[in-house]
Amino acid sequence: MNAAVFSASALSLPLSFSKTRSSCLSRKKGVKGEFRVFAVFGDESGLVEKKSQWRPLFDVEDPRSKAPPYKGKFLDVNQAIEVARFDIQYLDWRARQDLLTIMILHDKVVDVLNPLAREYKSIGTVKKELAGLQEELSKAHQQVHISEARVSTALDKLAHMEELVNDRLLPGRVVTDLDKPSSSTSTSTIELDREKTNMGAKSLNVSGPVPPYSPHLKNFWYPVAFTADLKHDTMVPIECFEQPWVIFRGEDGKPGCVRNTCAHRACPLDLGTVNEGRIQCPYHGWEYSTDGECKKMPSTKLLKVKIKSLPCLEQEGMIWIWPGSDPPAPTLPSLQPPSGFVIHAELVMDLPVEHGLLLDNLLDLAHAPFTHTSTFAKGWSVPSLVKFLTPSSGLQGYWDPYPIDMEFKPPCIVLSTIGISKPGKLEGKSTKQCATHLHQLHVCLPSSKNKTRLLYRMSLDFAPILKNLPFMEHLWRHFAEQVLNEDLRLVLGQQERMLNGANIWNLPVAYDKLGVRYRLWRNAVDRGDEKLPFSG
Repeated sequence: MNAAVFSASALSLPLSFSKTRSSCLSRKKGVKGEFRVFAVFGDESGLVEKKSQWRPLFDVEDPRSKAPPYKGKFLDVNQAIEVARFDIQYLDWRARQDLLTIMILHDKVVDVLNPLAREYKSIGTVKKELAGLQEELSKAHQQVHISEARVSTALDKLAHMEELVNDRLLPGRVVTDLDKPSSSTSTSTIELDREKTNMGAKSLNVSGPVPPYSPHLKNFWYPVAFTADLKHDTMVPIECFEQPWVIFRGEDGKPGCVRNTCAHRACPLDLGTVNEGRIQCPYHGWEYSTDGECKKMPSTKLLKVKIKSLPCLEQEGMIWIWPGSDPPAPTLPSLQPPSGFVIHAELVMDLPVEHGLLLDNLLDLAHAPFTHTSTFAKGWSVPSLVKFLTPSSGLQGYWDPYPIDMEFKPPCIVLSTIGISKPGKLEGKSTKQCATHLHQLHVCLPSSKNKTRLLYRMSLDFAPILKNLPFMEHLWRHFAEQVLNEDLRLVLGQQERMLNGANIWNLPVAYDKLGVRYRLWRNAVDRGDEKLPFSG
């Protein structure tokens, strides 16, 4: 017996619950609570067989039995967000059922057009069946579009509510007349005040001289160099947390990192050479292996001498070190560009700013049409509202109205994907709506209190031929330096005023969300908190 397909109505949430949700959660007008869908009923053949072929896609539990028990109640903010999240789960499940309906209808069309089946049917019967199936397919496709619109509305609603909550939860937020509670405090306000109290954080204050680096900030893996820059006979000197280090390859080809200071007379080792996997001091020829042990002392008796070394690993085209005193984490994060992207440029620059200030700048896009008027944002209009939409517990999200996805990856990494049409122009409202993309990696290594080692990698998912053109890396470097120079004049001014006592986070607003979250995360690390915010 073939699976039967029936029209059914109101298979969404109960109408009273849907109305409560729309009235309590958002002032936006969404899709009405009642809508038509196609429910699929069948025996062990059609539906079950189709599900078995596509089990990962369709084997999702019906969430309606787990609806939050808030029917007919006034909701506080957290309950409202819980309902909105459930709504998205339900809509996801509903969309999968809609897709399954379409797939079964397509199979029925194939069955009708089967030459063997046509032998037993008249042409008129076949036409009638096809017309009926075509009408059902049209309705099913329409239902999918409705589901897509409902999902988009629900996501926007959830992001808007989370943004409101996060803005209210910002510690030490300056209170204006509009923010002051009225005489009749609502349940939502009480809940928000309770959350603020639980956070126990003081106002966000980044001012004065840069304090000594917390030892807790050192207990992370830090990318310090690109693999392409470290040949078997070369070395890469770096500064990290105000200490000089040098990276080179040992006899086994693996990278090592040792203190860039000879144990004999404190000569910088990077002024020397690498011979057979050992770095040789240019002063008296002492040679060290990648674990810091001195292997050769020409013209004198070999003493047992060892300079400090750091755990050092190589993965996916990058060299990493662990500068902290805790045992290194067993795994490294992946910084590979998304699938389909080709790396076009890898650049390293030393910048005269503290790394936290540079991260603040990279995690902010609202400044682009005012700051980058000669480079990538030339011609951009100034939006009436800029928002960064993100999960309540995350350090990643997307910008609205710009088609840019962005993520802060601890401890000092910014990843971004930008939807583009041609240089200087943006298209679409999200990266998914753009045909071509640029992916960027920024690593801000804390060299010292007033210097950052910036590692920049640029990847494209179009124009692969550019990678093979001569001098392209010089062109990318020129463009990157232009963009950075537009930022540096501002960040250097911030740094000067910060050192003189100004608070660079005096009055954060809604579009500062990702930068604020970075600072709250950084403060928690510096304090040595066992559980870090926004970590899951």
